[in-house]
Amino acid sequence: MVDRTSNRKEAAKDTRKPARKVPRRITKDRLRNIALYHLERFATSAENLRRVLYRRTLKASRHYDTDMEQAKAWIDEVVDGLVRSTAIDDTRYADGKTLTMLRRGQSPLKIRAYLASKGIATSTINAALEHATAEFGDPDLEAARAYATRRRLGPFRIKEITSELKQKELAVLGRAGFKFDIARKVVEAETEDDLM
Repeated sequence: MVDRTSNRKEAAKDTRKPARKVPRRITKDRLRNIALYHLERFATSAENLRRVLYRRTLKASRHYDTDMEQAKAWIDEVVDGLVRSTAIDDTRYADGKTLTMLRRGQSPLKIRAYLASKGIATSTINAALEHATAEFGDPDLEAARAYATRRRLGPFRIKEITSELKQKELAVLGRAGFKFDIARKVVEAETEDDLM
């Protein structure tokens, strides 16, 4: 006769998560390697990279006796070196992220908040939105058109328009960060050409 309870216990042992790895000790070279690996995988701003490196340093400091002031100096040195070598460029990052987010239907208000959360300066954000204006004409309307296409609002809707549906669509566009006049233009548009 086969003992099924012991087989279940062994199977249960195999499904448990493995123990977490202990992070390696933080050194200046280690921080530079972490930063370069992060840049290979993600576009980022200088301030956001500082935050990433600081979190990694905090994680390692739980296991090792780490001088946090020295680590902060190393982080600043690594990030400043990457900025000088143009591996990190906040202006280029803000321009690229702004265009991408507009094409995906994000309102300029949300773009502004996102870039600010990544540590981009207000002047750089304003410049990025001005560049978008040069490319699209009206970035608010371009983003609203993309958002309406994705969410099937305005001229892209499937249902017959009613006053209740208009109010719901206005509310959806308002919550997405679009100005009232842009939202009304989208909701009242009968064809996609009305949004050009």
